[in-house]
Amino acid sequence: MISVTLLALCLTADPPPKNDQMKDLVKSAISQPIATDGTAPAKEEKKNGLDVSKLPFTPDSIKQVVVSFQPQIQACYEEHLAAKNKAVEGTLKTSFVITPEGFVKNAKVNVKTSTLKDKNVHSCVTTVLSAMEFPKPTDRKEHPIEFPFNLKAQQ
Repeated sequence: MISVTLLALCLTADPPPKNDQMKDLVKSAISQPIATDGTAPAKEEKKNGLDVSKLPFTPDSIKQVVVSFQPQIQACYEEHLAAKNKAVEGTLKTSFVITPEGFVKNAKVNVKTSTLKDKNVHSCVTTVLSAMEFPKPTDRKEHPIEFPFNLKAQQ
């Protein structure tokens, strides 16, 4: 099992996007073409500016892909917690499986070990995780991943 750690604190001086902008960010992250047979996502080389077909399958490349989706994860948090005037911050412990094709399956938030307990945030983050595409594992096996996100409101 590959375990990758990321402190997902957005430390920017820019103001957070407005609610409609956040919704658009999440929608764009999860919009993924479906194959003509309807069974799997169609291959899309670049996700969030990354050409995953040119990356090796390593812990660093997995982290690189997840970090490229950090704005969408932060948007989930901002939309569902900070927008409700809650000054809540905490950790979401997520897990998912990278398939031999580089897609994500079984994305979920571990409710018991996460300190952020909002079901809407969990659902949104799971949707973003499911839209990710990774380099194809060279061993052509499935790889379970655990990935924590430490989230707090942007100021």
